[in-house]
Amino acid sequence: MLLIPAIDLKDGKCVRLRQGRMDDETVFGDDPVAVAGRWHDAGARRLHLVDLNGAFAGEPVNGEAIRAIAAAYPDLPIQVGGGIRDEQTISAYLHAGVRWCIIGTQAVKEPDFVARACRAFPDNVMVGLDAKDGQVAINGWAVVTDHRVEDLARRFEGDGVQALVYTDIGRDGMLTGPNVEATARLAETISVPVIASGGITSIDDIKALVAVANSGITGAITGRAIYEGTLDFAKGQRVADADEPTAAGEG
Repeated sequence: MLLIPAIDLKDGKCVRLRQGRMDDETVFGDDPVAVAGRWHDAGARRLHLVDLNGAFAGEPVNGEAIRAIAAAYPDLPIQVGGGIRDEQTISAYLHAGVRWCIIGTQAVKEPDFVARACRAFPDNVMVGLDAKDGQVAINGWAVVTDHRVEDLARRFEGDGVQALVYTDIGRDGMLTGPNVEATARLAETISVPVIASGGITSIDDIKALVAVANSGITGAITGRAIYEGTLDFAKGQRVADADEPTAAGEG
């Protein structure tokens, strides 16, 4: 299982939010390229970048920082989410060196966009499903919809997405542990690989996800824990490697 450091970008800085609230942030660095370098040097095999401003604006806002990270570490695969609402944005990110674009809000608002994007950019599209009590949230988690996670996941299963990034909003940034049961249940429901996100805090959390990785969980995103030191990234990846299915698109 792949352990993926998260770099959340707000106003050009690296931050972490609690439960997605833009007014409840902790700044972990004002140089995104240097932060990316920290995880590159620690042995990360992928980075998860989120344009938080873009998620609310509906278009890229921190694109300059994302392009700078991709240029500085061309050997490090990057997946990007936040504000990706059209094919032009996907094309621009891919040309800048990003490996995968994660469609979130637009996948819920316009499900057919996912299929079109997968046809236009095969092997480069993921879908992000962010949920609160099993209901999908959009617009930077500001709006909770009536859609169930499993129902939307099945909808996108046949479109050719490389993975589903599943985030439990209630756990994100709270250091309370991931929702292992819900993540495993989603992974068992579909054939597309699932990347877990939200609440990963400790080595024990990694072990809990590894224990159910054969359900289809190929990766786990971690943020606040590796910045605050409750999880040693390198040690966590060694634990994840102990029982590693092939991560979606790794390499």
